[in-house]
Amino acid sequence: MGHLVGKDIYKKLVQKIDAQAVRVPFNERIYNIVKALYSAEEAEIYVKMPYGLSTLDRIQKITGINPARLKNLLEGLSDKGLVIDLFIDGEYHYMPSPIAVGIFEFTMMRTQGDLDMETWGKLFHHYFEDGSLYKANFSNGEQIGPLRTVPHEESLADHVEILDYERAVHIVESAEKVAVGLCSCRHEKHHADAKECDVPLDTCLSFGMGAEYLTRHNMAVEVSKSALKENLARSREYGLVLQADNVQKGIASICQCCGCCCNLLLGMNKFGYENAIVTSNFIADIEDEKCTGCGKCAKACPINAIEMKDDSDPNTKRKKKPEINLDLCIGCGVCGLDCKPSACQLIPRKKRVIHPETTFERVILQSLERGALQNQIFDNPENIGNKAMNAILGAFLRLPPVKSALMSDALRSRFLGAMRAGVRLQGKGFLTEM
Repeated sequence: MGHLVGKDIYKKLVQKIDAQAVRVPFNERIYNIVKALYSAEEAEIYVKMPYGLSTLDRIQKITGINPARLKNLLEGLSDKGLVIDLFIDGEYHYMPSPIAVGIFEFTMMRTQGDLDMETWGKLFHHYFEDGSLYKANFSNGEQIGPLRTVPHEESLADHVEILDYERAVHIVESAEKVAVGLCSCRHEKHHADAKECDVPLDTCLSFGMGAEYLTRHNMAVEVSKSALKENLARSREYGLVLQADNVQKGIASICQCCGCCCNLLLGMNKFGYENAIVTSNFIADIEDEKCTGCGKCAKACPINAIEMKDDSDPNTKRKKKPEINLDLCIGCGVCGLDCKPSACQLIPRKKRVIHPETTFERVILQSLERGALQNQIFDNPENIGNKAMNAILGAFLRLPPVKSALMSDALRSRFLGAMRAGVRLQGKGFLTEM
């Protein structure tokens, strides 16, 4: 294969990462990150790989690299979390990791190999600080993100219905394999000398195929389900937000997040993108008759959605009462965990949030919103025909009326059905089940 040299290959690498479901605008900060993580040879392989899960044989035909050498390089990239490898239908399939959930998280979760965590942590922290990643992904009212809020069940009001996929304990109990690893955000803050809280690092929970990938590459440790439930109980004591894969089936992870370290929560708290977090189907509510005005709910809220206001009611002894910004509330239930009179509780939202059913659906919808769906359909960047169709389809899908129509309640289901049918015709039906 032809070799790109110097800054060209790393710029192309960033462009390849940017063409996935989470956009990554090029600047000197992201350039410094990829140069620190990838060798030039690894970068060139990443650039030439198909966007979707592909067998070693397909990648070899596209890149022209000796099969033994290619396998060795892909395994090394997978060990570093820069490529994702999944065992499907009797053989490994590989795909380039997106920036999130992927390159950032897996890099900061690594526990073995040549680790320069201090450098990596500072580089990632420096990149997130400039806000360009948030602007690229949340500035146009995007609805689909990689994670969704999971409510603390202890904060639910009486007789409120909650579905199994919304329950953290059910996610743990129903998983075939469970594991725990380091929280990438807190680990990054720790090495950037920016960690202000005392929350432990071992709070990244993974399940099923996600747990298998992370444990195989020494980014997590398999544990018992009872140990994972204890981990969740500890997070309730710390008042952490639970965020799971934004899917209903095949949930691969739950993050346990604090407002000071979590990079998605910082998208709201620091940069003001209210859509950086996909909400739960619940919202906080104050039962006025029970509220004593103690202010614990306002202090606990990780996104500052509750403000204590003067109480002018002459019939109460309260000096202050909580006021909830319903536009900000993500429905995590942290506010109600320490409410002694149970005045602060979660109730159902007036309109249910439709979370994607599978990872396949989430990636399709997320890519559509961010102008990258064409790369999932025509995924071979080395094929001239794919490049041409990619450009034509990309221009069409980026038209605002087209994007709005396909994301609408009226057409979304039919659009996803057509995408599933197309993938099955390509012999990749397994993707629709993920």
